[in-house]
Amino acid sequence: MRIGLLTEGGYPYVSGDAKLWCDRLVRGLGQHEFDIYALSRSRQQEDEGWVQLPPQVNLVRTAPLWTAEDDGAVYGRRVHGRRVRRRYAECFGELAAAVCAGPGSLDGPEDAGASGGAGVSGDAGAAGGLGVAGGAGGGGASGVLVGSGVSFGLEADRFATALYGLAELARDEGGLAGALRSEGAVRAWERACRAPGALRAARTARVPDLLSVAAHVERSLRPLSLDWYADDGLGAVDLCHAAAGGSAALPGLLARHFASVPLLVTEYGVPLRAHYLASAATEEAPAVRALLASFHGRLATEVYRRAALVTPGNTHARRWQERCGADRAKLRTVYPGMEASRFAEVGESVEGGCADPDTLVWVGRVEPSKDLVSLLHSFAEVRKEEPKTRLRIIGAPAEGPDGALYLAHCRALAAHLFPDEAEGAHAVGDNPVSFEEIGGPEAPGLAEAYASGALVVLSSVVEGFPISLVEAMFCGRATVSTDVGAVVEVIGGTGLVVPPRNPRALAEACVALLRDPARRARLGAAARARALELFTVEQNVEAFHGIYLEIVSHSPIRRVVVDAMGEPLPFGVPAEAHVPGRWTEARPVAAGRQRWAAGVPVRATVPLTAGESA
Repeated sequence: MRIGLLTEGGYPYVSGDAKLWCDRLVRGLGQHEFDIYALSRSRQQEDEGWVQLPPQVNLVRTAPLWTAEDDGAVYGRRVHGRRVRRRYAECFGELAAAVCAGPGSLDGPEDAGASGGAGVSGDAGAAGGLGVAGGAGGGGASGVLVGSGVSFGLEADRFATALYGLAELARDEGGLAGALRSEGAVRAWERACRAPGALRAARTARVPDLLSVAAHVERSLRPLSLDWYADDGLGAVDLCHAAAGGSAALPGLLARHFASVPLLVTEYGVPLRAHYLASAATEEAPAVRALLASFHGRLATEVYRRAALVTPGNTHARRWQERCGADRAKLRTVYPGMEASRFAEVGESVEGGCADPDTLVWVGRVEPSKDLVSLLHSFAEVRKEEPKTRLRIIGAPAEGPDGALYLAHCRALAAHLFPDEAEGAHAVGDNPVSFEEIGGPEAPGLAEAYASGALVVLSSVVEGFPISLVEAMFCGRATVSTDVGAVVEVIGGTGLVVPPRNPRALAEACVALLRDPARRARLGAAARARALELFTVEQNVEAFHGIYLEIVSHSPIRRVVVDAMGEPLPFGVPAEAHVPGRWTEARPVAAGRQRWAAGVPVRATVPLTAGESA
């Protein structure tokens, strides 16, 4: 079959999100054909180029999200121009009203965070909640989409109608980017914010706030202006597979709306959750945060409602999707596939590789959400019980100045907690905590990093799918982790789990495993067996192969084929077109004869009568 793979800021670019799993998926499904539709996030990403694409990729079409391409559409004062401007104003007014409408206006309590008990700080998923650090609106402005759930009724339908109305106008008339940034759009936002039943935080919005919201919404809706939805684009594929929700899934929504192409959405990290966490760390006004949270929540609801199936990467993501309107019957959990072969030598070794029985290992990206401060305080407790223990922190700082500052803070704390130690008066002192990066002499690769210690530790306070834990499991290492994100689901009883931000509990679990080598070995072997069963590339590819067949079998695309006179042509699409193979390239066209029937006509054979022989 022919798959339209939709990405944002990732595949086929060299850098970006979901690059690895998309590449493995495309290469693993060589029996299918792929058309890649990619949205780029920056000029730098475009300049870095693409990864090498396999032969089953027939087409790549890209568009920038980081800059607006004005199509030059100008509407004068004539009747048609006034009509187009009025239609834009009506559709955008409806969209703004749906975004600004508080849950209390039609669908439940206004202060969703207060009523649902979910507006918690840190990683809400750790406690089973669905809140956001700091609240989306801030200061009582959390009347958005968490806690009591997103509204799925009249306002959701209102948002969808406005969204597709804007898409149809963009296709037929153009000029969407200018319309969404126009003075009329800002006035529509202002009217919606002042309307009865609007979000409390939205009522305080000033003109600069509305300009910021209008610019963000215009950027998010840029896929509506693309020319990807005709019969020679996404209208010709059998299935759209969005590698994420949000803007990445918008082309799939429009392909479904314009051409009835079924949509599959895969989310290994929920964009709505990522937006909440990012907005909580910004200095934007509460009105801006509340309006953007509401907009992204409405968009997520529409994506989940229209998708044929949604495949979360874990139960943590699945809970978010259910609260945002995803039907449980449409959800299929598909764990990320990881390359197990590069960890095979360490995982299969009898003695567990070159492990130092007195060394703890932490691997990851150095940033505040990993809570290395608690890890260092925990290690101080471990050293009181096991003085010979060492801690290796292996990883690079997160991009930007904040990552480097956090690493410097952790280095200073380690130097304060653990002064350099020496065995004698004439020996050189040594710190039991080391900070390293992959590629150094002590850790040339990930496998060597995990093999260097007897125990792998994860101390995060916010985590989605813990990739480092899966890698440690492939290496046959016992683990001690904090109960955040999908940690418990991934570990499944093959490691110890403690509450986050609890250094004493983390230390006690580490000491218990350091003193029990036999238990460490049992847990490590069980962890490797679990990882090989659930988290390999092969199981991921096989799962999506079955899902593709399931969706297409339940959602066949019906294209009307017409003859030269414009009349419907019976049997215009041959049965062979639905069977995998090169003949699926033939697409129905408005012509007298289909391409599959091209060639010299064959005279019909005359039936043999009784008494005649062949």
